[in-house]
Amino acid sequence: MDPPHAVRDQATRPGRRSRPLGPLERATLAHVAVLLIFATWGYGGNVSWTRTGLALWASLGAAITLAALGDREARSHGYLRPLRWLWPLGAFNLLVLASLFNPTFHPVMFGSELLYAQSAGPRWPWLPSSARPDRALQALWFFDGVYLSCFNLVLVVRQRRALRGLLALFAVNAGLLAVFGTVQKLAAAPGLYFGARATPQAHFFASFIYPNHWGAFAVLMVAVCLGLIFHFARRLATREFWHSPASGLLVVVLLLAVSVPLSQSRSCTALLLALLALAFAHWLLRLLRRQRKSTESIVLPFGAGILAILLAGAFAYHLARTEIGARLATTREQIAEMRAHDSFGSRALLYRDTWHMALAKPWCGWGLGSYPTVFFLYNTQQDQAADHLPMYFNDAHSDWLQSLAEAGVIGTALLALAAFVPLYRRRHVLRASPLTSYLLGGCGLLVFYAALEFPFDNGAVVIAFWICLFCGVHYGRLAPSGGRPAD
Repeated sequence: MDPPHAVRDQATRPGRRSRPLGPLERATLAHVAVLLIFATWGYGGNVSWTRTGLALWASLGAAITLAALGDREARSHGYLRPLRWLWPLGAFNLLVLASLFNPTFHPVMFGSELLYAQSAGPRWPWLPSSARPDRALQALWFFDGVYLSCFNLVLVVRQRRALRGLLALFAVNAGLLAVFGTVQKLAAAPGLYFGARATPQAHFFASFIYPNHWGAFAVLMVAVCLGLIFHFARRLATREFWHSPASGLLVVVLLLAVSVPLSQSRSCTALLLALLALAFAHWLLRLLRRQRKSTESIVLPFGAGILAILLAGAFAYHLARTEIGARLATTREQIAEMRAHDSFGSRALLYRDTWHMALAKPWCGWGLGSYPTVFFLYNTQQDQAADHLPMYFNDAHSDWLQSLAEAGVIGTALLALAAFVPLYRRRHVLRASPLTSYLLGGCGLLVFYAALEFPFDNGAVVIAFWICLFCGVHYGRLAPSGGRPAD
């Protein structure tokens, strides 16, 4: 899996010591670590009290950003240049804040229940509007705090080793969650934390309420582990590799790979298999390149790799065979139902109705957090239900469509630019390390998955996504060949 003669990076060469981490660097790393770990164990950040707690903790990121602005050394060396990346975030905030003063729904008391009714029209039809200004403000608060907290990794951290340590901590945390979730599943726990908390979703896993949210998080953490593994494979000899943290990371990959089908997430199981297949192809290419540079045969390592994959697959299937069988049966039933009704099922209707909702306010949308309130105006599924009872949808099951419906084309474009601008500014160093490639590749898989599901509704997934993206764009800049900022 690794060439025998690899060059160590400069920070680990004998006789060369790394610069010690400064207080602000330590504070940034600790702040982000607590943010993600609390989110993962706090029901994925998807209950009201944990989401509020995460927003409060993430707000400290703004204080770290302000502290970084006062660093004279950072200004003199150009480390504050990434602040120019924040213009999409600023424009998105202006869009949302303007919508708060232009509500389109108003609260109505129906007995003891608070409902929201559509107003005759917004106060200023030419300005952005919001159906639920309270929810829009809460969503913006959480997003701003998470984005700035993760952005601080670029603004403050100066060492690759620190970023690798942070990512390794997250990998270990994900492995512990996978073990916890597996034991909980095998024990047939009736709810989260072995029944301590009831959950509306029967197929929960670990501390995550929805299995596809766990699946998305697990896929991203597998990408983190693979990036770290290939990092060690490139810089260490074979014997050193097996005595490095890479061996433990391989165990974490196995635990996460078992947990995804065990959680009954079909779509994320497919994503995971695709990611692992790409990693296997990457490893095979490394073997072929190694053979060209030496006379060693690749038959033995290739055979060992195939055997390890078969054993891991058999172990995963043995643990998850009941869940896999149940989901296969459900899939066959859904296919049969779609053939009988000559349609793609309720999900297609949900997408169609959400698209109609987005077309009603195409430029700026209905406002952040407005989907549950507004969608009933466009929901046609209750008309087709056998009992004609209304069907309630809290999410569009497509983050792309829901973003268009809530933020419009302009808001969605600004959110996309919040990720694209850092990638573009650091485009020259994105292939400097396999760790960068796997981090950004994992983020890309989640963006693709968001077209068909709603992974970004989960707080832990949102935090992990921005951590991986900013670590990915920053890691290449800290490569030994580059001393000055690459912006």
